[in-house]
Amino acid sequence: MENRKKTVAESRAEHSRIIMRGDTNGTGRLFGGRLVEWIDMVAGVVARRHSNCNVTTASIDELAFISSAHADDTILLIGQIAYVGRTSMEVRVDTFVERLDGEKHRVNIAYLTMVALDWADRPTEVPRLILTTDGERAEFKNGCERAAQRKLRRGQEKKRENADEGSKQDSGVHTIGEC
Repeated sequence: MENRKKTVAESRAEHSRIIMRGDTNGTGRLFGGRLVEWIDMVAGVVARRHSNCNVTTASIDELAFISSAHADDTILLIGQIAYVGRTSMEVRVDTFVERLDGEKHRVNIAYLTMVALDWADRPTEVPRLILTTDGERAEFKNGCERAAQRKLRRGQEKKRENADEGSKQDSGVHTIGEC
């Protein structure tokens, strides 16, 4: 890969829509799953813009519901790259309800890990990130820490999977409470 670099602004994406009754539960609040769908789409656009590749969602690292959104609210989703690895990108998506007077209040913050794919659907390298503001540098630093935590969790999950495989092959007698 050549030494490509992009700014956070180059891949930023916004999506707005009016919440319809079909997007809500019986009390008129936005379904969380519907919001996750919209967040994933915005993250996908951001990651495609940054990588110039097809992408896939690897994980949703954090999804914080801060307040609710209701039928007939205008909702605004803003996505931008927070951190890049070798083939992955962490995308932050902020969701706001926008009142008729233009005032916005946050309803959700989400971090998604997206992986760039080559023509054969294999992970491929992504451009490095040019950080232009203190906020972008702080977000990138926090993204580094989240990436390290994800890596640690993957290692722990792998150990559990290996232990589970080992216990399936173990023909010994075990009693309740035994490790």
